[in-house]
Amino acid sequence: RRPSKTSRMNMDGNAINQKEKQRVASLSTDAMRPEWLDILARIPGDGLKGEGFPRNVLGVIMHNSETFGPFLNYWVVSKLELGLTVREQELVILRMAVLYKSNYVWKHHVKVGREFGVTDDELTALRDGGDFSSFSVERERSFLCLTDEVVEHRTIRSEMWEKHSQILKPKDIVDLIHLTSQYTLFATMNNAMQVAIEPAVDVLPGIEDDISSDLSRRVSDI
Repeated sequence: RRPSKTSRMNMDGNAINQKEKQRVASLSTDAMRPEWLDILARIPGDGLKGEGFPRNVLGVIMHNSETFGPFLNYWVVSKLELGLTVREQELVILRMAVLYKSNYVWKHHVKVGREFGVTDDELTALRDGGDFSSFSVERERSFLCLTDEVVEHRTIRSEMWEKHSQILKPKDIVDLIHLTSQYTLFATMNNAMQVAIEPAVDVLPGIEDDISSDLSRRVSDI
């Protein structure tokens, strides 16, 4: 059973419909420069490779070839060198997808997140938000609370700083802001340009779809 078609974002915060016609055509990623391909080969894990490769959004960003290479390197180096583990990064990225109502980011990172141990229950918690008390690791809860904080308030308020700076190191918080900034770009690019979700990824459950017991089957099918 495929997930239901997502709806267009409205004032109630529904996910943006990426079934609309894409506004800017994706350039062919087959034309990527060899040095760009070398950078992409360093992405950790398999979720963003092969059928999970985000070719459509990268093809849009490629419209400026002068900034694309440096951005690509920054993105991939960040995945490798940020103080957040890959799992911690995926939790933050999935939460960013929810906050920005980006099914493109959500569907790609459901696949990656599961590769790095994100469970069905955790996906539901990320979608629903709240205090993230269902996450047993204090560090993960702090990263998620601060993700909501910087998106909602565009800063970290004093009381939140006092609380979470006791849990996270300064480098952790700096790195978190790097990560949320990257996915502000990706989510906004996907939403504003109405980037089409690649068919092999589009079968995964969207933000508004039921994250049910058949999710493992859906992931293994692609």
